Amino acid sequence: MTQVTNIGTVWNLPNYAGELFSADALQTPLLSMIGGLSGGRQTTNFEFPTAVLFDYPAAEQPEISEEASITAPAAVMAARTQESNVVQIHQEVINLSYVKQSNTGRLAGLNSLDAQTTLADERAFQVQHKLVKIARDVEHSFINGKYQKATGSSVPNKTRGLLELCSSGTTLDAKGAALSKTMLQDIFREMAGAGAYFSNMVMFLPAYQKQALSEIYASQFVGGGIFAPAERNVGGLNITEIETDFCRVGVCWNRFMPSDTILIADVAHIAPVFQAVPNKGVLFEEELAKTGAADKIQIYGQIGLAHGPAFLHASITGLADGTNA
Repeated sequence: MTQVTNIGTVWNLPNYAGELFSADALQTPLLSMIGGLSGGRQTTNFEFPTAVLFDYPAAEQPEISEEASITAPAAVMAARTQESNVVQIHQEVINLSYVKQSNTGRLAGLNSLDAQTTLADERAFQVQHKLVKIARDVEHSFINGKYQKATGSSVPNKTRGLLELCSSGTTLDAKGAALSKTMLQDIFREMAGAGAYFSNMVMFLPAYQKQALSEIYASQFVGGGIFAPAERNVGGLNITEIETDFCRVGVCWNRFMPSDTILIADVAHIAPVFQAVPNKGVLFEEELAKTGAADKIQIYGQIGLAHGPAFLHASITGLADGTNA
């Protein structure tokens, strides 16, 4: 669809009779699960910690004799390292002429005798449209975001997404192969070996991989330690949860996932992070300078992802997706 820039007028933002529809993705399941645009944590620094990590030496059997125990061994202490992410700026502007806002009864296009506009308030529609756009951008960033930390006022902060995080931890490259039960067994076993907590696991899949998963679990029980509950819809099977040797995993179709990738995330350890502007809030609407008969409004927020350490999550990439099969 065409986007109107600069200023909205009667002529470039006409009203039409009929119900409003959008074919674009409106659901943001990951963001909704972790608190949405009104929940989460706050920070007073654009860079915030996501984890403080420490580890233990490999377990071993002690070999200390009575004689050796008389003299204490050398001291060894556990060191810690900190990981971090950043908030990024989300900024949208609306500019509507007074004439445009006044002409709610003027309709363009096809009109019948009883035609009525479904849009009584242009400003409210545009503000809501921008809020949904921001939510979509946040969802995309939390999954696909590429990390960048600002080093000056001209360098934007970009929050790290979960797929980039997984690329430094537990991930499996399918190399063009179709999703299989074996792949799932392998990735959950690798997660267990890496130290995953398995607190509240959710698998996010694009449409093709969601269908592939349902095909794998077309029967109620699949051997090899993974159980698919008997949750059926009329005429088929819709898998919404699987039970592995290590945990139960929710299954969520997500339009913002790449078509060849699956994300397995522990949502118990994920949260949006907001940086408030003093006396304004974390995601706010405000009037910009007025230069004439128009309302110019901006919506502004600074949002990042607290994702915890990489070993909590995992991904499978490079899957057959109908185009690379």
